[in-house]
Amino acid sequence: MLHTLTALGGMQVAPHHLAAQAGRDILREGGNAVEAMVAAAAAIAVVYPHMNAIGGDGFWLIHEPGKAPVAIDACGFAAGLADRQFYAGLDAIPARGPKAALTVAGTVGGWNKALEVAAEWGTALPLSRLLADAIRHARDGVAVTASQAALTRQKLDGLKDAPGFADTFLVDGAPPETGHLLRQPALARTLETLAARGLDDFYRGEIAELIGAELERVGSPVRTHDLNAYAAQIVDPLSVRLGDSTVYNLPPPTQGLAALMILGIFERLGVSEGEGFAHVHGLVEATKRAFRVRDRVVTDPRRLPADPRSFLDAPALDARAADVDMQVALPWPDPAAPGDTIWMGAIDREGRAVSFIQSVYWEFGSGVVLRDTGITWQNRGMSFSLNPAALNALEPSRKPFHTLNPSMALFDDGRVMPYGTMGGEGQPQTQAAVFTRYARFGTPLQQAVSAPRWLLGRTWGDVSTSLKLESRFPPELVQALRDAGHQVEVLDEAYSDTMGHAGALVRHPNGLIEGAVDPRSDGVVAGV
Repeated sequence: MLHTLTALGGMQVAPHHLAAQAGRDILREGGNAVEAMVAAAAAIAVVYPHMNAIGGDGFWLIHEPGKAPVAIDACGFAAGLADRQFYAGLDAIPARGPKAALTVAGTVGGWNKALEVAAEWGTALPLSRLLADAIRHARDGVAVTASQAALTRQKLDGLKDAPGFADTFLVDGAPPETGHLLRQPALARTLETLAARGLDDFYRGEIAELIGAELERVGSPVRTHDLNAYAAQIVDPLSVRLGDSTVYNLPPPTQGLAALMILGIFERLGVSEGEGFAHVHGLVEATKRAFRVRDRVVTDPRRLPADPRSFLDAPALDARAADVDMQVALPWPDPAAPGDTIWMGAIDREGRAVSFIQSVYWEFGSGVVLRDTGITWQNRGMSFSLNPAALNALEPSRKPFHTLNPSMALFDDGRVMPYGTMGGEGQPQTQAAVFTRYARFGTPLQQAVSAPRWLLGRTWGDVSTSLKLESRFPPELVQALRDAGHQVEVLDEAYSDTMGHAGALVRHPNGLIEGAVDPRSDGVVAGV
């Protein structure tokens, strides 16, 4: 799919077609971009359950024409009982099961906070309308996607014994086939309750009581009082100034700092053409410098060792760009962080734009599915360390490191570009590939998303830290990268899930909206 789609009345992009259509229908009915995104977020939590759930976290960038973007941190914190004593005898927090479900889920609180931001824009659509598609899909069922079927098979050993997982996502103890009808009646009832009682019921109501009781029953440290204490927060976004635009992202605990540093460093390398050695090598080398900063700076925002903004000013970026050798690769044995996520974008008729990301961390998160509510709980807290001297050491009420980071670019000529992807370590790299292709080298938006991609490090459970390339890259470019010292691994696939599911929207000053969806996903661009 290389044709960039266009519309005037609004546009929604999502990595599952039913989520994109849920958001598009809200736009068609006169809803705003935030309302469309809440509808899409609720729907995708039902129809793409291996990638996200309402038991996960989320982050928002919301832009209203003429104003700076508003950022929302909807990241939950570690439970009060989640201390190192709770994990006594273990070297690390488990990846799956109840002990992996150690942080509060923040994404529903983020929906609520975003709707508060949008409340001043005019008459709101009822919450029951925003959640209607999600409720219907949970109650009536949806077809299991190929990616859900494949990932269930690949990760079955770690997931099958997690409480509630087999009853919800397996068929007679086996992974579902593509096209199997997945019904989630308990989740439908939960969404109906939220629609009737309000989203805050997730934290301070009937749903909160059910969640807390069952998490305690299965052995998680999260309790109802942890949910009671949670609220999503409006935070100041980070930004980097480029030659013709300002790009925004989320502050810690996300890796938004790295995404912005990559663009700021690359801008200074003098690369004049896309898709060649200089483009790929330059972005990979910028990524290495950015990740080294990220790994010693990004943690709970209340205990940062340095101000993230100091790494985005011109002198700091100049210094890191000067360290890049445009002919030789910096050795890269550094560790990486995996993750599975969804990114979605929306723009409404009035030009209000949203860049949004929602995740349970690894595929299916902790694997714990709460019987009474149908909620799959995240395992984001496993990114904490049990070493008290570590940057991201586990302590109650701390926020975990997040790979999640939605981006939005405001161009000096009036264009607005929300963009992003899922994919752990690959998120800032794919964002940089899409942005530079479109904004620096004139690639049409859909081609910028579809074009072959690379990934330095690991994602989706991969343990290698090589530079992975999709098979569509020219052999001579692959060889040039190897000759420069990159440890290159060419993947078998032309369009690999390893590279994440990206998307982008661009609104032009005349009101025309362009949209691009990733052919690696199950998504669409849906316009009005």
